[in-house]
Amino acid sequence: MAFRDQDALDYHSQGRPGKTEVVPTKPCLTARDLSLAYSPGVAIPCLEIEKNPADAYKYTNKGNLVAVFSNGTAVLGLGDIGALGGKPVMEGKGVLFKRFGHVDVFDIEVESHDPEEIIKCCKMLEPTFGGINLEDIKAPECFYIEERLRAEMKIPVFHDDQHGTAIISGAGLINAAHIQGKKLKDLKVVVSGAGASAIACAKFAELLGVPLANITLVDSKGVCYKGRTEGMNKYKEYFAHETKNRTLADAMKGADVFYGCSVKGLVSQDMVRSMADKPIVFAMANPDPEISYPDAMAARKDLIMATGRSDYPNQVNNVLGFPFIFRGALDVRASAITEGMKLAASHALAELAREPVPSYVSAAYGGQTFEFGTDYIIPKPFDSRVLSRVAFAVAKAACDEGVAGMPITDWSAYRERLESMTNRSLLVMHNIRAAAKRAPQRIIFADGESDRVLEACRVVSSEGFAKPTLLGRPDVIRKRAASLNIDLKGVELVDSSCGDRHEEMAQMLFKEKARHGYDLDKARRMVQLPIHHGCMLLRAGEADGMVCGAQRSYVETLKIVLSLAEMKQGVSRVVGMHVLLIEGRAYVFADTTVNFKPDAPQLANIAVQACEVARHFDIDPNVAMLSFSNFGDNDLPEARVVRDAVAILHRDHPTMKVEGEMRADAAVLPGQLAKLVPDCRLTEAANVFVFPDLQSANIAYKLVGQMGNREVIGPLLVGLKQPIHMVSLGSTVDEIVNMAALASYEAGR
Repeated sequence: MAFRDQDALDYHSQGRPGKTEVVPTKPCLTARDLSLAYSPGVAIPCLEIEKNPADAYKYTNKGNLVAVFSNGTAVLGLGDIGALGGKPVMEGKGVLFKRFGHVDVFDIEVESHDPEEIIKCCKMLEPTFGGINLEDIKAPECFYIEERLRAEMKIPVFHDDQHGTAIISGAGLINAAHIQGKKLKDLKVVVSGAGASAIACAKFAELLGVPLANITLVDSKGVCYKGRTEGMNKYKEYFAHETKNRTLADAMKGADVFYGCSVKGLVSQDMVRSMADKPIVFAMANPDPEISYPDAMAARKDLIMATGRSDYPNQVNNVLGFPFIFRGALDVRASAITEGMKLAASHALAELAREPVPSYVSAAYGGQTFEFGTDYIIPKPFDSRVLSRVAFAVAKAACDEGVAGMPITDWSAYRERLESMTNRSLLVMHNIRAAAKRAPQRIIFADGESDRVLEACRVVSSEGFAKPTLLGRPDVIRKRAASLNIDLKGVELVDSSCGDRHEEMAQMLFKEKARHGYDLDKARRMVQLPIHHGCMLLRAGEADGMVCGAQRSYVETLKIVLSLAEMKQGVSRVVGMHVLLIEGRAYVFADTTVNFKPDAPQLANIAVQACEVARHFDIDPNVAMLSFSNFGDNDLPEARVVRDAVAILHRDHPTMKVEGEMRADAAVLPGQLAKLVPDCRLTEAANVFVFPDLQSANIAYKLVGQMGNREVIGPLLVGLKQPIHMVSLGSTVDEIVNMAALASYEAGR
């Protein structure tokens, strides 16, 4: 994925610096709340914990809190850049923990190279955390540190650089060996590298059933053989055995498996050709593998290959492991992450890869289809089933091995709880961009002279999910782009003020608006304005969609669009909507921008169109028709309008999951609905909210959108023949990009 250095810096610096924050989970609004949260009320749980330390899991966040702990001595591919230099990585790890495993994280960076100091520091933090994830600590110190902490602490300690790679690649090895018709006990394995991940992969291969004698470790000085003294340590010595092989090339002759955790370019095609029949090559050096995927596949047609890269099949990605391993460990208050728990995680991943792959996973990867085989031996990170499968397997193994402080007694209920935590709404824009990229459409940016629009156009063009056209004065656009270091290659520039098509567009507008107060001179003046010109280009079939509004008020832009844009066939009224992502789940709000006070048929139409939008975002629509009234308890005209709309929907759309009229609290608490209406069509909380009027809808989405960690997608205009999406004067570059992706996606459907 292409981006500039500045993009990464902007991502981390804009708005609130960094990527994480601490959010309270209890109200603190009144003096009573304050007294309960702190003094004097807090003394009560303190005394309970003093009497029974296990109650810390009951009264504090300890049971869902992990420390991502690092000294910054082995940060990604950057090496020893110091604890502070590595902090963005640790914050990023925290984001992944939260997003994928619903695990809270504090990142802890310590400025020390002394293993004993690090051990002491971690041990001193044991009262705070339910687990510790060691990260980016160089070898061999990382082995010693983890060994000591696992032996001396009563909470799970896990060094992801070691075990994460080992567990994920282990799942791949299980499946690759199965496909290649080989048994683990017969495999001859060569491991390139002797750092944390390499040693762990070698040990995990042994744990899976590969005999120790069949594993050859190769470091920068060659094969780790029996009797070698240079550059050896006890961790390398473990794999040293009698052999005449001295080089990586020697070791790879006749090998069944190659594990690469070293550096790019170490492996040649001849080395791959020298391997046994049906070899398995896991070249996992990042960002570039020991041998490139094309070169390896060109060398051997009978090869199964995995890398650390997402642009080739079988990516070994640690995010498939650590969030879910800790999820399972924390859920049973495990005192350690055992070998059995690691094996359980690996086997769970391997088994999941053999199952049919849901369509939403395919959508997340640009429409690729996945089926168990040589190009699909490891599940994809965006497969939401990974959480329930891996966490369940880890928790079960912890209970079986006797390290669970709170063993699970109802496994069905636990599985249901895990499945309820999974959601695919995190993927909504990812999937839309991926779908748009498969069939990029011609999208007009009406505000082509805006810096934000130019930045958005650069992203859209580089990502390839639309073919951008910028409207404006070409000389001004080029000058602004140059000042922003933006390459306009592949971007069409259209001069709306006096271009070659000006008269043609004016004639078209005059013909369209001759009975609406337009003469030809007025039409000529109007098409000089970018939005007017853009609408005419859409009518002429010279573009597929448009994004506008970055330099004009929303009300003014909307008025122009509604007066000039063509309606979709069979649609009588345009509807405005917003999609809100709240705690990872997507909700549709309608009508937020267009229809001021809709009548019952119009409300019903809004609901139908809102369902269509919901499905675009992979939401199974559960529709709440909102009011101040609950199911006829008020007979004011405003309530009757909503009630009549529901009657229309129940009559004309009998399979639609829609109810009302209802209050907002009933809509989000489905348990209440069963009490209010015995035959209620909603069995789950609503995710599509149809408001009785524009005022309430607009107020609601803006209030909710500004409260806490919320992402707002919109405004969306629904019902037009060609998608036209408007942004606000204060829209960010990302918001403009999202609107362009949506326009391209909708135009290509």
